[in-house]
Amino acid sequence: MDKQSYIYIMANRPNGTLYIGVTSDLIRRNWEHKNGLSDGFTKKYSINLLVYYEVFDDIYNAITREKQLKKWKREWKIQLIEKFNPRWDDLEI
Repeated sequence: MDKQSYIYIMANRPNGTLYIGVTSDLIRRNWEHKNGLSDGFTKKYSINLLVYYEVFDDIYNAITREKQLKKWKREWKIQLIEKFNPRWDDLEI
């Protein structure tokens, strides 16, 4: 059985700065973001709220979806988040 993979969107606040990533361990990756262990963009902008994610059975499909979302207009990304998570809650995994 293949390991599940995830694409996820994190934000620093509702309608704030967004980050889209892909991982095979969403719990660990989310913890790393929340504890400032991910140097670079997410640490610089204090991006630590998990506001959206999708689950995939194949890492290649997850990577394809990540690339697709990264090309989207910001407005489309916000609509996607708000359809799934209208209050921009920090999601539990």
